[in-house]
Amino acid sequence: MLKELAQADDAIAACVDAAAWALPEHDLIAALDAAHRLQHRLAAVTLALIREVDGRGTARTQGASCTAVWLRERLRLTVPAARRLIDLATALDTGNPAIRQALADGHLSLDQARVITDTAATVQATAGAQAADKAVSLLTDWATQFDPTHLRKLGTRILDHVAPDTADAATQAALDAEARRATRDRHLTLSEQTDGRLRLTGTLDTETAALFRAAIDPLTAPSGPDDTRSPGQRRHDALADICRLTLRTTELPEHGGDPAQIVITTNYDALTQQLSNGALDTGPSLTPKAVRRLACDASILPAVLSGTGQVLDVGRQRRLITGPLRRALVLRDRGCAFPGCDRPPRWCHAHHIHHWADGGTTSLTNAVLLCGHHHRHLHHSDWTVQLGSDGHPEFTPPAWLDPEQLPRRNHYHRRT
Repeated sequence: MLKELAQADDAIAACVDAAAWALPEHDLIAALDAAHRLQHRLAAVTLALIREVDGRGTARTQGASCTAVWLRERLRLTVPAARRLIDLATALDTGNPAIRQALADGHLSLDQARVITDTAATVQATAGAQAADKAVSLLTDWATQFDPTHLRKLGTRILDHVAPDTADAATQAALDAEARRATRDRHLTLSEQTDGRLRLTGTLDTETAALFRAAIDPLTAPSGPDDTRSPGQRRHDALADICRLTLRTTELPEHGGDPAQIVITTNYDALTQQLSNGALDTGPSLTPKAVRRLACDASILPAVLSGTGQVLDVGRQRRLITGPLRRALVLRDRGCAFPGCDRPPRWCHAHHIHHWADGGTTSLTNAVLLCGHHHRHLHHSDWTVQLGSDGHPEFTPPAWLDPEQLPRRNHYHRRT
């Protein structure tokens, strides 16, 4: 397979450099169709490989919490996109082989294959395997004419064509299946932008959408005739108000032993003179004006840093790992320090590099932030961790994973 894929890669590389402008219109359209079909066929190969990786448990063997997280690190996918690929790969492997073959033949796109797979599962649960086979055949034919959205609409009444005797009774089953898909597909993705902003994307199920609207709608009305904000800007500001109101309650669970909170690092003298920017524990920077505004309702904890930003000392509010030492860890590691993990500091445990039971001290030079999965993984695997020459953690993989055992670092939390 590797040899064949290498040959395909060479062939495609040659096409990239070809002069598309020189093609006659007929050949241009034919080339576009061929490239589109090839994309679908490669997707079928990718799904087969993902299914095998998932089935073998490769992700956990290599230290990831699940296959979706491993695919994000390996292929630079978002976790929701990776999960959708895993779900489709599993469905094609265990479901109707005709869908997998149609994708491999280049007759379906990934989105069309996902629609047909979902519809076939609903039909099989309602009217049996024979009706599901008929539905797959019919929808595969329709896929040559209709995009995924239209194909899903047609699929809602597919039983009228393949099992008319049970169509009415199956309507409720189809609605129930749609509700289950909504539950399965619910997600919220937070994508950090290079300038410190956050992009929100996602899909809310019906109940959550109702809760969200009930909370945000009263706060989105214009504040007066001089309010020039757009509707989108008003919704943004309403979400900020909801977050502020929520943080003022005492009902949120703790993170790492501390209440839910915003942590900002800044220069105290410059703060009092309104000259200093601030760095959030999640990475982005804030303007002096924003830092001053947040400082009005905050407790200030002093910390001493070296010229390279390494934490040297930190004021004490509580003893041991849950107080000032944990804040020092957050300032240094900024999240789970294990390579490839993007878990924020509030989801992390403090791990003793030299175990406490073996005489290790509770100090910054003997601690590292790890999420729950990687904390367990480090205790039960051959990975090791130590601080590098610059005082930041680096992890050495086992020899079976990397014969050279080159130290690795986490790059998700870097600020520069």
